[in-house]
Amino acid sequence: MMAMSCMSFTAFAQQDTTTWKRFTLDSGAQETAKTYIPVTQYWKEHNFFQHLDISLTAGTTGIGFDVASPVGKYVQLRAGYEFMPRFTKRMAFDLTINGQPARAYDKDGYRQETTFDRMKDFLYEFTGYDVDDHVDMIGKPTINNFKFLVDVFPFQQNKHWHFTAGFYWGPSRFAYAENAIESMQTLCAVGIYNQMYNKAVNGEPLIKYEGVSLEVPEELNKKIQKMGRLGFAVGYFKHDIVDGAGNVIHKAGERYIVEPDDRGMVTVTAKSNSFKPYLGFGYGGRLAKNRDDWHVSFDCGAMFWGGTPDLYMHDGINLIEDVERVSGQVGTYVDLFKAFKVFPVLSFRITKRIF
Repeated sequence: MMAMSCMSFTAFAQQDTTTWKRFTLDSGAQETAKTYIPVTQYWKEHNFFQHLDISLTAGTTGIGFDVASPVGKYVQLRAGYEFMPRFTKRMAFDLTINGQPARAYDKDGYRQETTFDRMKDFLYEFTGYDVDDHVDMIGKPTINNFKFLVDVFPFQQNKHWHFTAGFYWGPSRFAYAENAIESMQTLCAVGIYNQMYNKAVNGEPLIKYEGVSLEVPEELNKKIQKMGRLGFAVGYFKHDIVDGAGNVIHKAGERYIVEPDDRGMVTVTAKSNSFKPYLGFGYGGRLAKNRDDWHVSFDCGAMFWGGTPDLYMHDGINLIEDVERVSGQVGTYVDLFKAFKVFPVLSFRITKRIF
């Protein structure tokens, strides 16, 4: 009896599950329920998550991978990760003293003696360091982002074209620059000289230690004050710069002179928003004529990083918002950042269908 019951239950389970009937005990009347379609069957019929594609990507946002799956006939979801391979780019900060350039040339192109040249000889005698007239900076991209994208295929008869919307998310810092190792002795000498300059201006002894002081001769004091402060004249302040207490420490129009920090370093950090919306379009097709499991596609779009990115010096000054008329090679990079309100995205993708 139990075996027959099990066989009957199995036979019932194998029938179409879209309708079922229930008998009441009192009257034996039949009651038909609403149509029921299992979730997995609905997804299969409408092509929801029935395939999985894995892709390798390369482009302006770096190299990486993504996984994709369809959501219906015209939509595909993609998620992945990209990072920029580490490479370096050199740029130079030119030294200035008292706001004047370290190098000067006459009309025939011959090098002229400058205040920097005299200061350089003085520092060599005092410290033994041979000071360069510039500091080399090493720039490094640090781009790495998680991405979530939605591809829409609007043409029923042509699934090659797609439009994409979504976002990239990652650390706000996307590039970093610091002085080269070979420039450390120059920066160390700059720090020593500026300490001497501060002592000369304030009328303090050069060294004061355990009750013993070393006074700088008056004539040398005057020469140091006349030469002026050593640093990197980058540009001019757009507005007043205030400290945490609201005191003005730099006035609008004043020359911005960069000096090394207390570690003897000069650094620049490029930042944008962590959350970056994306809009774009692309074209794809088979990688091989007779293979449906390999595809190739190209994408073009824009990553909106929240307006012009920020360039922070180690002293907290933003070269984009706080400084104008930035000179030299640094000025070229600042102008480049100002020009790009969005980040252009060009990418190439090779895709393998897993199932």
